[in-house]
Amino acid sequence: VQLQASGGGLVQSGDSLTLSCAASGPTFTSVTSDAVGWFRQAPGKELEFVASIGWNGRSTYYADSVKGRFTISRDNARYTVSLQMNSLEPEDTAVYYCAADPSGSAGSNSGDYDYWGQGTQVTVSS
Repeated sequence: VQLQASGGGLVQSGDSLTLSCAASGPTFTSVTSDAVGWFRQAPGKELEFVASIGWNGRSTYYADSVKGRFTISRDNARYTVSLQMNSLEPEDTAVYYCAADPSGSAGSNSGDYDYWGQGTQVTVSS
């Protein structure tokens, strides 16, 4: 399955932004049984877990740094996963990646995710 992240941009502190992760490719329908996670990487920093959602949308996990501000959701009928980001802070500036874990169980370990999108840049100015 191929993933494409979109929706990034330049916003000001306190603004909102919604990222979208869309599945494509010959086996894109398999994403409905995958867990999907969002990760981010800021310049000079390691890859960081942001949020994840189980295959049926019933389980979600968030990094402490985004809990209460970000919301992950999925629409399996449209093969998409969204990340609603509110109250953005300059510290949220990073390239955001979506990834799929065929096990279907949401988690925070990047090593569990087999398929990755190309990333979308989010820049939050103060």
